[in-house]
Amino acid sequence: MTEHMVVLRDTRDGVQTLTLNRPDKLNALNFALTEGLVQALKEADADPSVRVVIVTGAGRGFCAGADTREFAVLTPDNQPLVERRAALTTELQGLVKQMSKPVIAAVNGYAMGGGSGLALSCDLALAGESARFGYPEVKHGIVAAIVMAGLVEHVGRKAAFDLVATGRTLDAHEARQLGMVNRVVADADLLDEARALARQIAAHPVQAMQATKGIFHRVTELPFSEGLKVGQQLNAQMRAFRQTELQS
Repeated sequence: MTEHMVVLRDTRDGVQTLTLNRPDKLNALNFALTEGLVQALKEADADPSVRVVIVTGAGRGFCAGADTREFAVLTPDNQPLVERRAALTTELQGLVKQMSKPVIAAVNGYAMGGGSGLALSCDLALAGESARFGYPEVKHGIVAAIVMAGLVEHVGRKAAFDLVATGRTLDAHEARQLGMVNRVVADADLLDEARALARQIAAHPVQAMQATKGIFHRVTELPFSEGLKVGQQLNAQMRAFRQTELQS
């Protein structure tokens, strides 16, 4: 395992685990961690030895969201920095959809605000029993702005407004009921379960898996009839995928 800024990387059997490594701050997203995670995800996507990525947090929390200590410099009189921070956060929250490889969140402990948004942005999410989710921004006089689109996409309008308007915390089982995570496992088994799932996915033919992810994210944003047309085009192309597999 090697350290790249504040993100730890561990690669085995085609699976790269990226661990947010600010445990004393519950892995709050400051500039360094956000930039490090964006870079690590991009490099994992470009690395042919990596087929699936897992994102998790060191210590007792997945990610506490934005590091509020940076708010002191993120003020209207420092607008260029404010805009840079917003752009960086937006890039992180939308990056997984742009990646060709599946990304699994292994949520341990607190995933709040931007941390909850990060978990939801992943293609799949497993949560430990102790995981807690929430969007408490309104309690602090700010808005869950950048993570709002992903939250509405996953849980729907009524549930999303409940979470952002109350700022309440929900446990792993309620998060699963709302569709925020795929399944809940014992805390002690979280990484083993995530790695087992990742290995299962990594065992599939690469071209077919990447095409599956690509069309999935395309059709979710298209009207049904247009999604069918995209599927028809890929259906014809995948015959070539199959031929390539048979020849290799």
